[in-house]
Amino acid sequence: MPAVLRGAAPNRAKPRAKVPASSKARKPAKTQERAYQPAKLGAARGVGLSPKHALISAAAVLGVVGLAALVTGHRAEQLATGVNHSMAQRMGGLGFRLKAVHVQGASPMATADILKATGAYKDEPVMDLDLEALRQRVKAVGWVKEARVIRLLPDTLVLAVEERKQLAVWQSGGISHVIDETGFVIPEANPMLFPNLPLIVGAGANEFAAQILPEVMSRPRLAERVEALVRVDNRRWDLRLKDGSLIQLPAVDEAAAFLQLEQLDQRSRILELGFERIDLRDPSVVAVRPRDGALPGQLVANGV
Repeated sequence: MPAVLRGAAPNRAKPRAKVPASSKARKPAKTQERAYQPAKLGAARGVGLSPKHALISAAAVLGVVGLAALVTGHRAEQLATGVNHSMAQRMGGLGFRLKAVHVQGASPMATADILKATGAYKDEPVMDLDLEALRQRVKAVGWVKEARVIRLLPDTLVLAVEERKQLAVWQSGGISHVIDETGFVIPEANPMLFPNLPLIVGAGANEFAAQILPEVMSRPRLAERVEALVRVDNRRWDLRLKDGSLIQLPAVDEAAAFLQLEQLDQRSRILELGFERIDLRDPSVVAVRPRDGALPGQLVANGV
């Protein structure tokens, strides 16, 4: 038996020499690199598509999907609408339901018509309200010039409106309307409820009322006596007074005619004395026709 020296290592097989890395050893590294590529592009390699071609194909698919959505009536939008409606219903279950509608900037008469036009009802899911559609309905009310709709969570709507200013009652073809300063007819307004508005009569009177009325209203002695302003041939005005008198204005330069009338009244108090007609159509001549059947001793204005 051979002797074994104390401390000597037992006889072991010699380790194999390290073999230099070959090209075959590097292949797993390439496989690892491909693992970082997007899955869709990686799948495209399997069918022979380059990354560039894969991106082009994806874009084409998206385009087809978008076109299909348009052709089929925006089903994606309909789906989103359905989701929103479902969420609104769920929030309604949590107390987000309509309890109050406040109208700001409107008279009591206008407020009633505005509330009716909204179509909103109590306990309706407040998140399900289409605010723009509601605003359009409010703005369609004749009283309303402009409108804003504000949703105050959890349960309130605020309708902030600018009401049309009622200018006059316009009578044409035997029918009376309330108009605003632009001549717009307010269909919901009952003329019988506006006895203090001036009365204008005749075709086209509504279009020119905003020009003549300030001239009349700025002269209190005249304004308190006027019964109606009558549009003649849609070119000029006659003023009919409450006592039956008539003042004929020219087709142009009405301001100068009113100045002549004021001067005449200052000299002779013609508006108090009464007359049948004052003709101001010719700026060079003021013709006054006295009233027939004047009482004995009554003063009659018969010219300037």
